[in-house]
Amino acid sequence: MIETIKIPTMSFTKSKERAVKKNNHKEIKIEENILLKAYQLMCTAERMAWTYEEYKEVCSKYVHSTSRGHEAIQLAAGMQLKPCDFAAPYYRDESILLGIGMQPYELMMQLMAKADDPFSGGRSYYSHPSLKRDGFPTIPHQSSATGMQAIPATGMAHGLKYLESQALLEGEDKPIVLCSLGDGSVTEGEVSEAFQMAVLKDLPIIYLIQDNDWGISATGKEMRNMDAYDFAAGFVGMSRMRVDGSDFVDSFLGLKKAIDHVRNRKGPILVHAKCPLLGHHTSGVRKEWYRGEKNLKLHSKDDPIVKLEKYLIDIGIDKKNLKDLKKSAHTLVAKDYEYALNSEDPELSSFDKHEFEETPVIEEKGVRKPKGAEKVVMVDAALHAVEDILRKHPESLFYGQDVGGTLGGVFREAATLAQKFGDERIFNTPIQEAYIVGSTAGMSAVGAKAIVEIQFADYIWPGMNQLVEELSKSCYLSNGKFPIQSLIRVPIGAYGGGGPYHSGSIESTLLTIRGIKVVYPSNAADMKGLMKAAFYDPNPVVMLEHKGLYWSKVPGTSEAKTFEPDEDYIIPLGKANIAQKADEDKINNGQSAVIITYGMGVYWAKEASKSFEGQVEIVDLRTLNPLDWDTVAESVQKHGRAFVLTEEPLMNSFAESLAGRISKKCFEYLDAPVQILGAANLPAIPLNVDLEKQMLPNAEKVRSALKELLEY
Repeated sequence: MIETIKIPTMSFTKSKERAVKKNNHKEIKIEENILLKAYQLMCTAERMAWTYEEYKEVCSKYVHSTSRGHEAIQLAAGMQLKPCDFAAPYYRDESILLGIGMQPYELMMQLMAKADDPFSGGRSYYSHPSLKRDGFPTIPHQSSATGMQAIPATGMAHGLKYLESQALLEGEDKPIVLCSLGDGSVTEGEVSEAFQMAVLKDLPIIYLIQDNDWGISATGKEMRNMDAYDFAAGFVGMSRMRVDGSDFVDSFLGLKKAIDHVRNRKGPILVHAKCPLLGHHTSGVRKEWYRGEKNLKLHSKDDPIVKLEKYLIDIGIDKKNLKDLKKSAHTLVAKDYEYALNSEDPELSSFDKHEFEETPVIEEKGVRKPKGAEKVVMVDAALHAVEDILRKHPESLFYGQDVGGTLGGVFREAATLAQKFGDERIFNTPIQEAYIVGSTAGMSAVGAKAIVEIQFADYIWPGMNQLVEELSKSCYLSNGKFPIQSLIRVPIGAYGGGGPYHSGSIESTLLTIRGIKVVYPSNAADMKGLMKAAFYDPNPVVMLEHKGLYWSKVPGTSEAKTFEPDEDYIIPLGKANIAQKADEDKINNGQSAVIITYGMGVYWAKEASKSFEGQVEIVDLRTLNPLDWDTVAESVQKHGRAFVLTEEPLMNSFAESLAGRISKKCFEYLDAPVQILGAANLPAIPLNVDLEKQMLPNAEKVRSALKELLEY
């Protein structure tokens, strides 16, 4: 247990309201203790930067960036946030962290990747916070990808507004979201997606843009034709404000106005703060490498500490008082540096903890075939599962392209839901796959539980940034504090001339992403049970739903239509199903094989196996990650012949990987090489139905490969 070290403060007999700033022709005053605290924290941040330079051999072991030059605007923000609020800082925002009450030694322990780094336990970069602590604003996991935080932050605001609409927020205070961005990041397309949703939904968020006129070595003139303030004019409904980010008083009063604006639910606001860059871009990209002496001198004229010190003296603060504050800050930094330096490194045994948060669903429950149940198609089983969830959990909501309104999805997978639950809970989004995926991280952080849909698997690619950088890494890099509950539905697969942009298979790409789960049901009962498990799982889950199985209209897929399980039915993720058993005598005589597959492959396998009566077991994986390896290995060992079947092109696929694993782990049990079959190695599914058939597996191709395997 680390003893909390408080920043020492001077003793004041009376809190005086000394600072006065004209703002909309009204006098607004700042209490003297706030001004002096800001000065002391500026001196703290400055001394931390000096310390990192002084002990460069230690502090530059891992790349870091400091807030030098940005202290005024950052402290003005951090000091005004409440414990009920949420924040999404960026990598230069150490002074925001000091402003909310973090101690120098805590930040230094992250700098040195120590075990007691309060954000990540030594896993993430300096000033990449993830904070869940009583009495502090909540800061979910932050990635390093520039501008990426805008979407999860906007998702937080979206989630807060939703929870408010359902009377689900506790406490009297109205929480806000602060999203901090560098001006260069505003050119990212994902930032525009965030701005669009903020104004479309009138969300309670402040976008704080810190503009120091540099990217890394690129200047503002090279990167943009307008700054963020001018750019935001195109988003009707976004209030805007400029402040002098080097002037604490101007920054504090401006942000006070912005915070009041958002807390009073008057819509989103963008605050543009011009700041000097007085430090290096990072410890790994030093200012002297690319900035001339003239530029450095120009920026130094706006040093926030010099400005605030002059202001305090002008309003009558004793110089000795300021000198004592600076001395106490320097003493604290020196003490905290030694504490952090001598603290413990992470235990090596902890390296693999928190890939996933434990799921509460560990066994199959409910009734798969209730008395009097009727058969349903997969699309309706999914619809009923989502309806059950929405009815039981008011914190849940469902959104995506065309799922709201009267259409209810292009596959009618959300039909009637908007009419039953209202437009606050079931709604259409713009064509913004990045927002659809990434906003679920923010929703999860505030306690809303999002079910979202990507309209076709081929369109998921714009959302991959968010899936990889934000959703998949959050639990691990926050040391387990911020698992992201996110259920992402994705119609997938080819049939009947869907063509190159509505037919693709993407599971192998998804399975290279650690930290997400991938589910792929093949029938209605499994769809309902797995959908419930995916919702209750506290981790990101991508639900792949083969649109060729939705209605069982494709020849040979009638068994995808099943009796509908009851409302309590649930199947744990990571449990395969034996979809077809082989005869014991065939197994004992060495005449059997197992086909390991999922989705449409189950039906190709069933049709092909009719030519080999009693000889074929079919393992339906149902979940691709986590994989039920025990069932796979047991079946391979039982039969001695294994066949991995997929709809994807084979080269470098999940199927090839699984076949390789079987060959290695089950080598002594195999009587033949592992057979694999998938689509031809082409970049897209052709539109012509005959060309599509030529490319894809089918029952006849499976039959031929199976015959070869059984004859081996």
